Amino acid sequence: MKIYREEHPNPQFKRANWENLNGEWDFGFKKAERAFRFSSDEKRAVEIHGAAEYPYKINVPFCIESKLSGIGYRDFVNMVWYRKKVNIRKGNNSVFLHIGAADYLTTVLVNTKYVGRHKGGYTSFALDITDCVTDGENEIFILCEDCVKNPFVMRGKQSERKESHGCDYTRTTGIWQTVYLEYVPEKHIKSIKIYPDAEAAYVTIHADFEGKADFSCEVFYNGKTVGKSERRAASGNCRLPISLSEKHLWEVGKGRLYDLKLTFGEDTVSSYFGLRSVRLDGFKFLINEKSVFQRLVLDQGFYRDGIYTAPDEEALINDIKLSTALGFNGARLHQKVFEPRFLYHCDRLGYIVWGEYANWGLDYSDSRSVSVFLAEWGEVLKRDFNHPSIIGWCPFNETWDYRGRKQYDALLSTVYEYTKAVDSTRPCIDTSGNFHVKTDIYDVHDYSYDAAFFKNNYNRLVTENYLYEHVLADNPGRQKYGGEPVFVSEYGGIKWETDKTVKSWGYGEDVKTPEEFSDRYCALTEALTSNKKMLGFCYTQLYDIEQEQNGLYTYDRRRKFSDEIYDEIRKANAAPAMIEEER
Repeated sequence: MKIYREEHPNPQFKRANWENLNGEWDFGFKKAERAFRFSSDEKRAVEIHGAAEYPYKINVPFCIESKLSGIGYRDFVNMVWYRKKVNIRKGNNSVFLHIGAADYLTTVLVNTKYVGRHKGGYTSFALDITDCVTDGENEIFILCEDCVKNPFVMRGKQSERKESHGCDYTRTTGIWQTVYLEYVPEKHIKSIKIYPDAEAAYVTIHADFEGKADFSCEVFYNGKTVGKSERRAASGNCRLPISLSEKHLWEVGKGRLYDLKLTFGEDTVSSYFGLRSVRLDGFKFLINEKSVFQRLVLDQGFYRDGIYTAPDEEALINDIKLSTALGFNGARLHQKVFEPRFLYHCDRLGYIVWGEYANWGLDYSDSRSVSVFLAEWGEVLKRDFNHPSIIGWCPFNETWDYRGRKQYDALLSTVYEYTKAVDSTRPCIDTSGNFHVKTDIYDVHDYSYDAAFFKNNYNRLVTENYLYEHVLADNPGRQKYGGEPVFVSEYGGIKWETDKTVKSWGYGEDVKTPEEFSDRYCALTEALTSNKKMLGFCYTQLYDIEQEQNGLYTYDRRRKFSDEIYDEIRKANAAPAMIEEER
């Protein structure tokens, strides 16, 4: 069985002593049951392990629904389990099992012993398995339970019906990111937060430790040492300030990264950072104190054969290249937490992105959703804090009524306040599109296809400081524009069908020719770049996904249009934006 995704999954926190466990695992699964209940404790997981059978082989890190998993089963599944025999030589090290992401409730046994469990289908986690392993062969058992119909399980764009429909697509059950072992000295670095100061050419490292040892950090730029600092007998946590002898700003399209070598006793971790600042100034979004118009495209992170998982690293890079080739400078990462390896390439290439959570499926009308959401969202903020490419947070998307019940407003305001408390360096949009409660940016989803109407509507923002929203026509009193910076974070969605094997759809009235597609695209986009109070746009979307065929490329990332049409789209995206020229 071919082994996929062999690269280290997290360049921001990398040790040399690690082992990739992707590839063939013994596998079994249980079809969905109406009376399904998540296992409540470790005892139940041990019972499931004892009775488990393994009639299949699965190719990790691909989900059971994907072709690349070797299985491709697409009906509802509530439970999947994995087994692998692994040779371990731990020596004097601690051994950690890392799982990039597994949907939804994951329980791990090693040599039949319970070592831990994790809730949430989108964030990375690690378990210390040292006490359960011996030198030689060891058995790792992973149980994943999922139910997209549970009101407290967030599914993102995974279909809650048997088949894909509308803007919901094939489900992902179980492991969908890299699984690996890490061998770590007893005294080690647990985590780091990096605070760059672009103006002063300075960086501060906040580090948490296990044990007590000397701590040092060396900073490199293109292989040359440009800063160094150390702390004797560090323990618990510390802040290490480092002055940089060379100033290289991280900018859009120019991801000038500094490399870090962190040493704590015998533990060495490599990392990196970008020297940049972001802030709002009136209606402007500033990066390193320069107004930057956000020319974004919606990216949902789906792949035909891998579903949530890219088949290789080149596929991650290619999505960024396809975007920038059309004049976009970034993406709104939509209803999914993207893997750290993708974010690394965004960092490296100077590609700006918004971090979002996969909130669809959550009953956000229920006050109990606060604790559910915060537990998972907090892991996102911790894992991805150091990525310079992430220029803002957006925990929710379109919090429509849940079975006729309005959202619990305190959920959105609490999550907003929590996000700002954890990360005061970036702006936060409470919920993209609707319904805003407390937000730094007032973003709007607008799929009007009449370009003249579209432009006149947003011109009122300039002439009257008034924002009319179509979504509120049927939802009066749900939100009110208060003079915040404005961002049209979804628009367009123009259908151009290339796959006639499915019943396709897009937004607005269908166009009849590629030229008509281009004309509408360019007119809608010009309405936003020419508005001096508009800080950015996000076009829906980069590529088709299953039945939703409003992408600029096909689901397989092939071209849909001629060079001439793509040239027109590129010119519209790259046109000078009024807000960047305003002084």
